[in-house]
Amino acid sequence: MTAKLYCFGESGNAYKAALTMTLAGYAWEPVFVDFFHGGARTPEFHKLNPMGEVPVLVEGDLILTQSGVIQYHVAEATGRFQGKTPDERREVLRWVLWDNNKMSSQAGPLRFMMNFIPPQKRPEAAIAWLNGRFRAALSVLDGHLDGRNWIVGDAPTLADLACCGYLFYTEPFGFDRAARPHIDRWLDRIAALPGWKHPYDLMPGKPSDRA
Repeated sequence: MTAKLYCFGESGNAYKAALTMTLAGYAWEPVFVDFFHGGARTPEFHKLNPMGEVPVLVEGDLILTQSGVIQYHVAEATGRFQGKTPDERREVLRWVLWDNNKMSSQAGPLRFMMNFIPPQKRPEAAIAWLNGRFRAALSVLDGHLDGRNWIVGDAPTLADLACCGYLFYTEPFGFDRAARPHIDRWLDRIAALPGWKHPYDLMPGKPSDRA
């Protein structure tokens, strides 16, 4: 059975799920959610996810929401990207939770405010505050990757596929790859994995579609 992932290209959280499924060889197909025209606020979508957000994975009677839950479902189903030992698996979970709380939770709204809200409506004070939090998270990740190829162990895991979720987007949101050399090299390693695709190539929907 081919799973359906409700998603759109601009969503870094949906990208985590889509990339994990793609690299793990998990059969899936995208279902475009027109987020910028209210697609996540319709009664039909709220039947799938009352939280009103992507990603949503639908596979038969199974409905999963939240990127981390979907990633762990795929890892358990395929045996991929979990970590090799119990200690590694706990460390993978630690970094997935860190990303959800410290990285993506700053990067997502920051990128949205800086790129997808009309300039005259952008909350500059909120942008400045989030930028500081995001820079701090980037420093933690860059420091951790100093001397490491992957976040946990000697192979890619869900930790990598979670933490990279927003960092392949090129819209300006306070992330300069050249200024974060360890992250830069790590992103190159992820992009070299067989089957990797940029979020705008992996999922439908990108800013130029609305231009």
